[in-house]
Amino acid sequence: MTAPRRGASEAPAQDAPTRLEAPGEVPRPRGSSRVYGKARSGAGPVRPLKGSQAPPPAVSAQVPGGGGGPGGPGGPEGRVGPRGSGWRPKRPGRLAVRILAGLVVVLLVLAVGGYFVISSRLVTIDALGDYEGRPADTPGTNWLLVGSDSRAGLTAAQRKKLATGKALGRRTDTMMLLHIPDGDGRPTLVSLPRDSYVPIDGHGSDKLNAAYAYRDGGPKLLAKTVEKVTGLRLDHYMEIGFGGFVGIVDAIGGVEIDVKQNIKDPKAGIDLKKGRQTMDGGTALGYVRTRATGNLPDLDRTQRQRQFFSAVVKKAASPGVLINPFTSVPLALSAADSVSVGEGTGVFDLLSLGLSMGDNPVTTVVPVGSLPTINGQSVIKWDREKALRMFEALAQDKAVPKDVLPK
Repeated sequence: MTAPRRGASEAPAQDAPTRLEAPGEVPRPRGSSRVYGKARSGAGPVRPLKGSQAPPPAVSAQVPGGGGGPGGPGGPEGRVGPRGSGWRPKRPGRLAVRILAGLVVVLLVLAVGGYFVISSRLVTIDALGDYEGRPADTPGTNWLLVGSDSRAGLTAAQRKKLATGKALGRRTDTMMLLHIPDGDGRPTLVSLPRDSYVPIDGHGSDKLNAAYAYRDGGPKLLAKTVEKVTGLRLDHYMEIGFGGFVGIVDAIGGVEIDVKQNIKDPKAGIDLKKGRQTMDGGTALGYVRTRATGNLPDLDRTQRQRQFFSAVVKKAASPGVLINPFTSVPLALSAADSVSVGEGTGVFDLLSLGLSMGDNPVTTVVPVGSLPTINGQSVIKWDREKALRMFEALAQDKAVPKDVLPK
């Protein structure tokens, strides 16, 4: 008699594939499994719950991120991430590199554009010309820095506020010779007093600033006069008037000056107390112009001019100003609109000038020998021997001897 057939679920346990135990191994119940480290009761196969998702493919335990799972090379797009975290880009540094490259391109475009804008606004004047007997070129770079009393560009209200008066034409209130060495030495800034009594081609001897004021004079005759009395060939010429002076100081947020004494001068529009203080453009202009400070007003003024020039250029070249577009851009535009330079002088030359002033320059005045009165005018005569030693040292790109520097 044939036994009735059973359903698949009632198949005897012996019909299931047998498992061969190793010698000495205790037989384990067929169909059992371990759940969280404990043996599961029952002999039936483990089945997923209804509606549940199939577990993700196993990740190879041999190498982190290995195998064909999502974290391995065979995973989707090769995305790799730490255990338990979401995926992250294959190369996270690529985005940062692209952003940095974009910023560099933008800065280069702005720099190039700014260079051409400033260059186009820079005023060039005829100041340095060749002539018979002109001094030969020497090491280092020599600048003639001139501050004129030109009121060009100032309104009547501004002239009144700044106490500049109504004088027509222009004269030189400030003249300084700046020598920048080729090596690592410190720059030297030498004041040339406006009342210096010197020979001027075609006019005999007169005050130095007369070379600028003569009808046939101006920047070219002034530069020629300075070259002949110093024996130094000038490489660059820069001139600034009252209006530009004020604009540059205000563009950098004022300049800090240590005032050595109380100064009250209605003609210069100032009433200053002794001590360190920050001056705006109008106050600084009055400070460098005033002559109400003692028995030697011209020499006192040259000292203040050097003090001011060093302070303003050092601040203008500081990182806090240069990398801040809210100060560097107005400064660059103000300088371009206010400064006149000799032929051959460009934006990079002006930048080099500013950076050199951050090297703690030596500031001094040409050695003075006497203060005579000639033709009814008080003038300054240089100490010829000391002055020659000073300018010979600069011509050789050397430091000025200490015994030549005024005390």
